[in-house]
Amino acid sequence: MNSVKTTTPAFGIKPSAKDSFAITFAPLSVEEVYAMADDQANGAIVLMSGMVRNQTDGKAVMSLEYQAYEPMALRVFYQIAADIRSSWSDVSRVVIYHRVGHLKIGEISVLVAVGCPHRREAFEACRYGIDTLKHQAPIWKKEHWQDGSSSWVSISACEAQDCE
Repeated sequence: MNSVKTTTPAFGIKPSAKDSFAITFAPLSVEEVYAMADDQANGAIVLMSGMVRNQTDGKAVMSLEYQAYEPMALRVFYQIAADIRSSWSDVSRVVIYHRVGHLKIGEISVLVAVGCPHRREAFEACRYGIDTLKHQAPIWKKEHWQDGSSSWVSISACEAQDCE
């Protein structure tokens, strides 16, 4: 997986050297992200994989296109990891990767993984990570419909609706 990894702190947020973040055109690898979240202190790794589905609200989707304002999106990822570490102090690793570009049905668009000594905290931290990303990261998707039309949707629109 060829990805753009950033380790430069932005706006005073210093990511942990154990964490990993990326915005990439390359396909995402569950195995690679899982391995990045692995640590001998872990009793659990929870990995959330978001995929391109074939419909939205019953309307047939052919593909999605993602765009991101990368510098700001990475800062949001750093902040999410800092918040996770603040709320769940035992977390050993946080990994957040998001695709951009044109994705087909079934392709992975986002991976969030959290390694932690205990499963409950790992589940809670991972859920916080993906929910916060969907509400705060400047990432947009364009849904390409079966009828040939398309429409842009801000992931931040999740604030106004239930995006489970």
